Formats: sequence, structure tokens, C-alpha cells
Amino acid sequence: MSRRISDSAGKSTQSVHAGERNNPQSDSITTPIHQTSTYWFKNSAEVIEYQEGRKQRDEYGRYGNPTWRAAEEKLAALENGEEAVLFASGMCAATTAFFALLPKDGHLVVTSDCYRRTRQFCTDYLVKMGVETTVIPPSDLPALKNALRDDTTLFFTELPTNPYLRVMDIPEVTRICHARNVKVIVDSTFATPVNYRALEDGADIVIHSATKYLGGHNDLLAGAATGSKEDIQGLRDAVGVLGGITSPQNAYLLLRGMKTLGLRMQRHNESGLKIASWLQGHPHVRKVFYPGLESHPDHAIATKLMQGFGGVVTFELESDLEGTMRFVDACQLPYIGPSLGGTEALIEMPVTMSYWDKTPEERQAYGITDSLVRLSCGIEDVDDLLADLEQALAKV
Repeated sequence: MSRRISDSAGKSTQSVHAGERNNPQSDSITTPIHQTSTYWFKNSAEVIEYQEGRKQRDEYGRYGNPTWRAAEEKLAALENGEEAVLFASGMCAATTAFFALLPKDGHLVVTSDCYRRTRQFCTDYLVKMGVETTVIPPSDLPALKNALRDDTTLFFTELPTNPYLRVMDIPEVTRICHARNVKVIVDSTFATPVNYRALEDGADIVIHSATKYLGGHNDLLAGAATGSKEDIQGLRDAVGVLGGITSPQNAYLLLRGMKTLGLRMQRHNESGLKIASWLQGHPHVRKVFYPGLESHPDHAIATKLMQGFGGVVTFELESDLEGTMRFVDACQLPYIGPSLGGTEALIEMPVTMSYWDKTPEERQAYGITDSLVRLSCGIEDVDDLLADLEQALAKV
């Protein structure tokens, strides 16, 4: 018998049960992997019933899969959205949303401190559609007001942003944008629905790189978007045409990962705050960027909006490029890698990992210095991470 989890259930309860009990495929506790590319019909009458919307079922693997559906319903419950849709990656979620919602010769506003590939998509690809992009500083509400035009369709920001972890006042952002009939998309990858639900503060669509915290084990690529039924149907139709779908196997891994999201985020939040506070007092550290610290420019609004501040800590060393490289290379627990949000700690220098092909002037414009480091805490014992950072900092 189908049993639906209450909408008022806690986040960890929703993480475990949502999307799976209300659509059982068998008596299995774990949702099966539906490894199929197509679905058969009993007769022609059933085909017509499906085409006329009188029968809900799957037709072809690019349009739907029961394993996807369970993951989508779980995420929609976690974000308190009406529906969710999966994509092949977080980047695919963003680009599909832009393709679906931006008209030819339209206008988009984004914040400067966001994922470099998102900015690259705007400058290299949206321009081919005649779409103009205005870039504003993060958390600058007057700049947002001034950037909005009659032809503006979307405002896009991350929360927190990457790599400086800026936090915009989303309730005020949505008030400003909706007054001009502009939709608000929030990339909440760094926050997760455990730490912040932007839909509840008026955002129209929340997207995630599900590769990160939602999956949580560094073993899948996936993206997701959550919002109203109408908005998500538009994105679902678009991904069916564009083809950026995830696999049933990855949807299964995502389901598994989301079941422990609440527990993992508790550890990430605790470790992130403890490490950020410790780094702030270290003589080899010039500056720490973490919303949970009073020194962060957006600490007040982050404290108001968020339930926790995540496991990513960005900091600058009192060092040059070579000294910073010695520090990163000396770390024994974090892997050197470009992702975040998994069970294993990861560390990187943005200058070498993402901006090595840029000139010093371009890096300066992006705020990327030679001594900038981004650490993503895993779920290791935080004292072990601190001890490792201590010995590595001695090598600077």
C-alpha cells in the first residue's frame, strides 16, 4: 500500500523516505534501477490513452524513468517545491534552464562571483542567441535594481557563491525582481536544502550540481532543478529535446546519497565552522572567507537565512604561488581535486585548477590570487583535518 510522508516531516526523515514510499515499484525497500531505454504498450488503445494524457506511464528513456522519478520526488520534498527534474550534470541544469527560459535577444543578470563555466556559457554561447548578460557584484542590491531592464527575463545567482561564499538577501532579491516580472534562479549547490530553501523565500527555480553534496560520495554526475509544476514542466520538456539526461544508475546513486544528506551536512557544517575559525587565527593565513564567521561581509544575512554554512572554506595564505603550492602538496588527508561536497576532503588552488589559462590581469578581475585556497571538508574527524592543515602550513 502506498504511504506518503508528511510534508511537515523533518529533513532527515524526508531524505530517507520521500519519493520512494509513495511510488513503490516492488516490495523492495531500495528503489530498483530501471535499466531500460524504452517501455512497451499492451495495445494501440493504451498508446492513444497515453498520448491524450488519460494514462500516466513512461514511453521512452529520454522522457522518464521510475528511478529518476523517485529521486526527483525526494528532492522536491527536500526543497519544498512542487516538482523537480534531473539532468546529466549541474552545468546541464543551468544551461537547459537558460535555453528554456531566455528568449532570443533577451537579457540576463548574473553575479560575478559564480562558477566560471556558467559565466563562460553566457559569454560564449548565449551571445549567439543575441542574449545580453549583465554582471553585477554579489550581494549588491542597488546594482541589481540598476541592471534590470524591460527585456530582462532572468536573474541568476549562487548561494553561497564560488569561491568567496557570498550570500545574497534572497527575499529582497525576489521582491526586486518580481516587481519587474523577472524570474529568480538560485544555484543552491553549496547550501543544499538542509541549510537553505530558496523557494520558501520566493525564488522561482533552485538548481543543484547533484554531483556535490546531494550525491555526496564523489561517484556520480547529475544535476537537478526544483520549482513550481509549470516552471519545471518547461525544463522537463527542454531536457527531453536537448537530451541532457542522467542515467538510471546515477539516479539510483543519487537516491542513496540523499538518504544520508542530513547527517552528512551536520558534519560538514560543524567541520567547516571549526576549521574556518581555526584558520582565522593562524599566522600563515591572511584572510578566511566563510559565512559563519563574523568577519565575512555577508555574515548577518547568512545567519538570518541559513541553518548552517556548509563544508567549503576559502582562504588566502600569507604567501606567494610557490609557498601556497607547498602547502597544498603537503596536505595528506584532502585530495587535490576540483569538486566538493563528498565524504572525502578536497583541496585546490583556483589559480592552478581553474584559471591557469588566464592572464594575471584576468585573474585579478575575477578576484583569483596566487595564494587563494579552497578546502571542501569531508566527513573525516575534524581534529585529524586540523592536525593535517597544521603540519602543511608549516611548509609554507
